[in-house]
Amino acid sequence: MSPNRLVAMAALTSLLVCAPAWAAENSPLATVAVQSSGNSAAGSISLDAVVEAVRQTTLSAQVPGAIVSLRVKAGDSVKAGQELLRIDARSASQNAAASDAQVQAAQASLNVATKDYERQKQLLQKQYISQSALDRAQAQWLAAQAQVKALQAQAGVARTQSGFFVLSAPYAGVISEVPVALGDMAMPGRALVTMHDPSDLRVTAAVPQSVMASLGDTSAVQFELPGLAIGLLRPTSVQVLPVVDAATHTAQVRLGLPSGIKGVTPGAFARIWLPIGPAKGAMTKEERFYVPASAVVRRSEMTGLYVVNPQGLALLRQVRLGSTKGDLVEILSGVSKDDKVAVDPQAAARVR
Repeated sequence: MSPNRLVAMAALTSLLVCAPAWAAENSPLATVAVQSSGNSAAGSISLDAVVEAVRQTTLSAQVPGAIVSLRVKAGDSVKAGQELLRIDARSASQNAAASDAQVQAAQASLNVATKDYERQKQLLQKQYISQSALDRAQAQWLAAQAQVKALQAQAGVARTQSGFFVLSAPYAGVISEVPVALGDMAMPGRALVTMHDPSDLRVTAAVPQSVMASLGDTSAVQFELPGLAIGLLRPTSVQVLPVVDAATHTAQVRLGLPSGIKGVTPGAFARIWLPIGPAKGAMTKEERFYVPASAVVRRSEMTGLYVVNPQGLALLRQVRLGSTKGDLVEILSGVSKDDKVAVDPQAAARVR
């Protein structure tokens, strides 16, 4: 065989071997459009929230003393005015008794001063005494009156303080916490009992300041209690506090909880959906984007997709993944509804 014929056969063999790769690189790249669920014209944002009691009270002592009676425990239902605990009031009772005795003594002195003053007035009319003697009697009578009033006020203070040794429920509710035990020392300011009103609850969430600017119609606000299988609920009221926290740059939103929901307690986890206006590139609860899981490219810590432009060029774009539904994966950010994604990342990587 001649050398020229050998060269021709080698060239033909090379073309046959490279043909599949050349065809793959120049054949149309298989793509799929990003699937979108919902409408992106107006959406909502989901935020974590917590259930709170509108009326929650922490009762503390105003006077020191040992706890001698503890009538409630956490979880108990109480009526308005019901006694919760009692602090040792023996010293206060003795002080109140001493104050009452001082009032009685001052009243007796006032009676004597009153009679002496009346007697001195009669003697002055008969000119048996001088005017100065009557003035002294009048001064003693006025001083005795003032003394009685002062001691009566002190006795009133002692009786009022005697009431500080008994803690009663300010309203009907449920005991949330009792952080003390019988015999503990109560001090002014120390929390003794925490209670709340279970009939008046709300859902509270911290809303970022950036979201507040695009907050939509609050009448469309919804919330759910994941611990209870009752689905989405409408609040009875929506209150957006007009103050932004300087540390977290969030504003508080309070939703009134409908009555009659069983099993919900303060501190329970909740989730709210706030309506927001349309924002470019924003993905909301109503608009979710999905692509085939096979189209996702994972390189070290980077996750991306090959997005094919109108010229047919595949460009690797970093994305953030969400939940998976069957063979589809949710894309939280990085793509839009009109994007076309390469189904085979390896083939897309060879397109130049």
